[in-house]
Amino acid sequence: MSGKADPRQPGEGTTSTTSRTRLDRGRGALGPALELVHTGRAPTRAVLTAELGVTRATAGAVAAELEALGLIQVDARPTAPSGSQGRPSHRLHLAENGPVALAAQVHADGFRAALVALGGRIVATAPGCEPVDADPAKVLGSVVDAGARLLSETGRRCVGAGLAVPSAVAEPEGLALNPLHLAWPAGSPVREIFAEQVRAAGITGPAFAANDVNLAALAEHRHGAGRGSRDLLCVATGHRGVGGALVLDGRLHSGSSGLALEVGHLTVHPEGRPCHCGGRGCLDVEADPMAFLITAGRPPGPEVSLLKQADDLIRHESADPGVRAAVELLIDRLGLGLAGLVNILNPDRIILGGLHRTLLEADPERLRAVVADRSLWGRSGSVPILACGLDHNSLVGAAELAWQPVLDDPLRALAAA
Repeated sequence: MSGKADPRQPGEGTTSTTSRTRLDRGRGALGPALELVHTGRAPTRAVLTAELGVTRATAGAVAAELEALGLIQVDARPTAPSGSQGRPSHRLHLAENGPVALAAQVHADGFRAALVALGGRIVATAPGCEPVDADPAKVLGSVVDAGARLLSETGRRCVGAGLAVPSAVAEPEGLALNPLHLAWPAGSPVREIFAEQVRAAGITGPAFAANDVNLAALAEHRHGAGRGSRDLLCVATGHRGVGGALVLDGRLHSGSSGLALEVGHLTVHPEGRPCHCGGRGCLDVEADPMAFLITAGRPPGPEVSLLKQADDLIRHESADPGVRAAVELLIDRLGLGLAGLVNILNPDRIILGGLHRTLLEADPERLRAVVADRSLWGRSGSVPILACGLDHNSLVGAAELAWQPVLDDPLRALAAA
């Protein structure tokens, strides 16, 4: 070791070296940190530090890197609430004009495209009410074109695209196995078709596809009524049919090949209506909007979606005896199905979407009483039954598919987008 003095002045070069070292140590924490802010669990840098289990300096370097990537914003001059003690912490916000994911949803009455930012915030939407063609390529081409127009109009950077479809989607191929209400061929390769349309439109980033209720559950668990639940059961009916999903320990449970929780084919009325699956009296045909309209004696009209017609009847004509009787019957059918699921799955929370949310709001005590009477937890406690909290939660969930690579590795995903 020479006796020569270091020609640098005291501290010169050491600050930048230390910052790089802290960031290098924290690179593995970028994804977890972003997910904490994305799901609202780290509103300040102090909370982020505690949740990550790192030093304040490392948390600061991680937050600064996420800010440099255009994903979050850090308050430059934190202020403490009036009357509070101690050093105020920097607040963390999601970037107002940051990147977005293209989300698409196809249902029996049309489609919708949206741009969704981090935090599940919908930036722009483009509904499409054209008839759903029997050729999935035509429909997906239309919805991707609508999304491409939104991207052009807003000038936002896109990280990828996600698609929600009313069908079980088999993994790993991404095949829509039973798109009955869309008249698409069984086994349509929707993920491949969607990805081709996304590439053809010049949209960057990977493309994904999954079942709409699975995606609704994922969105609600991260941003809505399911936040904080460990074992979350979601049951919903949209425009046609009934679907279910389960989130276990924060992860969507899709089974060995993506086909778990096909709850629409639980029998709740053995002498009931014929079902597409070959059975009778399944939830799919006993507790969806079409079933409600038929039970209420109201013919479905072509000018308005089935879901809207059923919702409007419950909300605005509840005094009508036929409507009231239909509400009670569908609540009883739904409650019977939920009780069976509770006995099997033992969730700590149930959330209901679509028409089921409206039925819950119409008579919450009746539904809870039916489930309690027909399930084991009626004698051992109770599980909360709540309404889904997000509008367009399947769209938000579709965006979550596209955001996941960014949450896993922000640096790699944004470099590729």
